[in-house]
Amino acid sequence: MADEQEIMCKLESIKEIRNKTLQMEKIKARLKAEFEALESEERHLKEYKQEMDLLLQEKMAHVEELRLIHADINVMENTIKQSENDLNKLLESTRRLHDEYKPLKEHVDALRMTLGLQRLPDLCEEEEKLSLEPVCHVINRFIEMHLYVLFAKPRVGHGTPKSQNGSKMNEERVKGP
Repeated sequence: MADEQEIMCKLESIKEIRNKTLQMEKIKARLKAEFEALESEERHLKEYKQEMDLLLQEKMAHVEELRLIHADINVMENTIKQSENDLNKLLESTRRLHDEYKPLKEHVDALRMTLGLQRLPDLCEEEEKLSLEPVCHVINRFIEMHLYVLFAKPRVGHGTPKSQNGSKMNEERVKGP
């Protein structure tokens, strides 16, 4: 009788492990999808920043075309801001999923250990890409670069003379060689 109870108890534990493991696998699949989206967004952000750098170089090299380039920069800044917002949302969602995954995994591991089974491997052991540290580094670098770009823009004052076609120019350019 006691053996039957013990067997039933173990069967219930196995059933719970199976259910929790399936739930954990679903969350892990969602977590992997979030990380892939995060990587994709990081690539986009890198491309946007590279494009921003090219636009800023062109702006400095071609003062006469400042108005057109400035319009491109505004579009790119809005795109980068949107991309940064999307990246932050993905990062927060990923963190929430990770926080949901951790206690569930600990519970499954504890249940497995009661049955003499080995613990499941940690996420960081399974795949390096499931670590949040590189993402934080990318976001910090982006914020630093974005602040640099914002403060590096040359400002045209109200008293700056206009060229014949109506665009404002620096006094040095008006005096010329």
